[in-house]
Amino acid sequence: MKAVQDYLNHLKYEKRYADLTIMSYEKDLTNWMAFLKGQNKCFSEVTHKEVRLFLKACYEKKLARTTVGRYLSAIKMFYRFQVSEGVMSTNPITWMKSRKEVMTLPKFLYEQEMMVLFDAVDQTTPLGMRNYALLELLYATGIRVSECCDLKIAQVDLDGGLLRVYGKGKKERYMPIGEFAAVTIKRYLEEARPKLVRTAHIPTDALFLNYRGGSLTDRGVRDIFKRLTMATSEHIKLTPHMIRHSFATHLLNNGADLRAVQELLGHANLSSTQIYTHVSKERLKAAYDQAHPRARN
Repeated sequence: MKAVQDYLNHLKYEKRYADLTIMSYEKDLTNWMAFLKGQNKCFSEVTHKEVRLFLKACYEKKLARTTVGRYLSAIKMFYRFQVSEGVMSTNPITWMKSRKEVMTLPKFLYEQEMMVLFDAVDQTTPLGMRNYALLELLYATGIRVSECCDLKIAQVDLDGGLLRVYGKGKKERYMPIGEFAAVTIKRYLEEARPKLVRTAHIPTDALFLNYRGGSLTDRGVRDIFKRLTMATSEHIKLTPHMIRHSFATHLLNNGADLRAVQELLGHANLSSTQIYTHVSKERLKAAYDQAHPRARN
């Protein structure tokens, strides 16, 4: 539909949203438009009634509250754009709200579990060296998967220990790279990447390559973590975002300032970072043992 495509173009070329974000909006709005078609309604004829029926249908399908909230947000932003473009005079769902979300803490790995994860990576092959460097960089910087896949070699300053990252909205930020990550990336660039480049038909300056010599994709990174899950854990489904959660949690647990972590994560609002202020069981127990007068005999 032209109205949806115009909105997606607005997100891409004016708002400069990431491709994955735009794909998410497209999927949500496609579902909304399909629902309206079933109701024999044009998008410009929508009232609160149709939105309520849509939300009801979502909950009847037992969709997660976060998913329904995302749908509602996408629809609301779509109609806000239609108003700004003069297509509609008012936003029909300005005051609509989904059910209150249940706050869930981000899943993370303890420091010992991270060490087990590193040990599980086979570094004897070019792809193994790439996987190890990838894991080190994700843990050292906490960058998003999309940011990692977009990295070019020129964005990595191993001598200066810095990484230039383009986050959401193409906002630029600089990330420090720890010594462990710097060493493994240097080894990957010198020993593994040249072997992967030989398989490529088209040269690329992407930092991380797949087995064909092309740029490693978001899906490729998730496949790597799927294999790591099979090698290390029967109980935890490892994801790249879990490494980002671990990065933030470990920094805060070891005394890092919340606003500094906000900058490192590339969060626009501090509220997005505050979810990481939860503490591990070990830290709670240590604080209790140290502070409570009758914690120990």
